[in-house]
Amino acid sequence: MSTLVLEMRAGELMVVNGASLRFRSRTRVELVAKARFLFGKQVMAPEAANTPARRIYFALQCAYVGPEEDREAAMADAHRLVSEFQEATTSSMARQLLERALAMAEQDEWYQALRLVRHVMRHEATVLGLDVQTGLPMPMVGVAAAATAAASVAAAMRPHAE
Repeated sequence: MSTLVLEMRAGELMVVNGASLRFRSRTRVELVAKARFLFGKQVMAPEAANTPARRIYFALQCAYVGPEEDREAAMADAHRLVSEFQEATTSSMARQLLERALAMAEQDEWYQALRLVRHVMRHEATVLGLDVQTGLPMPMVGVAAAATAAASVAAAMRPHAE
């Protein structure tokens, strides 16, 4: 039987078979049995599921490493969210990637499924002007910020019709 050895950093999170583990110090972990796990940046906190693509990722994550009793419902959520995303998007690439991601998840190829959804998350962030890491709006900088600030000041200074 093959084993997998992972190098974990202090503070890093790992989810194994539905249980969350946070490492207090740098350590090496050896998985000697088949396990459903994600670690590090692969793990998305519920509050980080703040865009449609990120909600799909979180649903698939829960279907993969969530508690056994929640996995079926999480997969149903993923199917529903993918369907809603596909109806709303104009991106044929995103539609195809999500279709492939669901197929990979159904074939128990979870890492590939989640990887495909991460591509959609990056695409969504780029199209919507969001930070790729957080899914939050990017702070305005430079000329765009100055123009927006100037327009706000000008609007505030206009006399109000009474």
